[in-house]
Amino acid sequence: MEITTRRFLLRDFDARDWPAFEAYHADPRSAEFYGEVQSHPDHARELFELFSLWTGEVPRCNYQLAVVRRDADQALVGCCGLRRESTTSPRAELGIELAPDYWGRYRYAIEVMVALAEFGFAGLGLREIYGGTVSTNARIARLAESFGARAVVRPAPEWMAAKGWQQVEWQIGREQWQKRHATDPGIRST
Repeated sequence: MEITTRRFLLRDFDARDWPAFEAYHADPRSAEFYGEVQSHPDHARELFELFSLWTGEVPRCNYQLAVVRRDADQALVGCCGLRRESTTSPRAELGIELAPDYWGRYRYAIEVMVALAEFGFAGLGLREIYGGTVSTNARIARLAESFGARAVVRPAPEWMAAKGWQQVEWQIGREQWQKRHATDPGIRST
């Protein structure tokens, strides 16, 4: 599985990605908006193994891809994915995770999100894409707003509520995406 953008290759993970994946998960900044389970050192290994399992799904339901720069160093920038409950589900959860060293840089997240949304709506025939975050994650809020997604506040898990946070789910439908994509030159794939 590969999706190419102007600057990135979104592809299935392989063994060469593990050291960089482990390193950015060990960075304390990566755990900023996570609970205790997601912050545990073994969690990165469990995720990496799960992503490998998903590549063998037939038919494939979940796509969790390495985000790799297409330049000479081919550095792992993070990961991204579309995850569905079943292959017939009309909606999928979109997630983007960039290594902290790449946060806020050169519209990286926007370029990745556009490619995933296009794949989801055109390639998988999805009717809706959604994502979740904590109410204090301003970076994701800005990203979702830039695509015209609407935010819905959901009941927060206990660990979020204990920090005074709410759970926010953003949603965008295929028709809304197509309208926005057609009229906003800042939302274009490459």
